[in-house]
Amino acid sequence: MSKILPALLLAVMLLHIIRPIGLPGLRRRADFWKIAVFAIGLMMLTVLIRP
Repeated sequence: MSKILPALLLAVMLLHIIRPIGLPGLRRRADFWKIAVFAIGLMMLTVLIRP
């Protein structure tokens, strides 16, 4: 699961650059950095939870 998450988030970032997702806060192509910040936070949370 920990290896699928970064690949999935990278795919979402690439798709957002090609065609914006359209969610609130992600309407412009330049907003892909918000997905990266979310991904870093999610990976940090995963590392903290793992034993």
